[in-house]
Amino acid sequence: MEVLTISKKDLLINEEIREREVRVVDADGSQLGIMPTKQALSLAIEKGLDLVDIAPQATPNVCRIMDYGKYRYEQAKREKEARKNQKTVEVKEVRMSMNIDTHDFETKINQANKFLKGGDKVKVSVRFRGREMAHTDLGRDLLDRFKDACAEFGAVDKPAKMEGRSLAIFMSPKIAK
Repeated sequence: MEVLTISKKDLLINEEIREREVRVVDADGSQLGIMPTKQALSLAIEKGLDLVDIAPQATPNVCRIMDYGKYRYEQAKREKEARKNQKTVEVKEVRMSMNIDTHDFETKINQANKFLKGGDKVKVSVRFRGREMAHTDLGRDLLDRFKDACAEFGAVDKPAKMEGRSLAIFMSPKIAK
């Protein structure tokens, strides 16, 4: 009977196992003891299953008799489910100018709070134009006010830093308890 080998980087199966003796675990989870690899392989072939080296670091290696194709399918299904449940964190940006009015400022705060509640990081930047570059300290004060207003939903990751003609801070959402 010909045995089909399906190979994967980390697990050796069937004829790929080069050890002389292996500890064998049956498909139902019961221990079959230590036996020569050839005997374990013939036992797996008899049952129509594969011999899979599940613990190559152990001495002797631990091999399990299982349906490797089914195992790989279930593993791929679990990985897909994990990827589906994973949330990617985006960096949203809120831009302001140095001479922003109070209502506009409050709107920007509400926007940033909405992003932080949604689990996204927020980059808050203040643009300086022309002679405003001489008054970056006023921009810092504006960012401090913004940081205090958003303190309920987010915390500052990186302190204020000049990036070209704008001053920016990064805020990340506070983890809900």
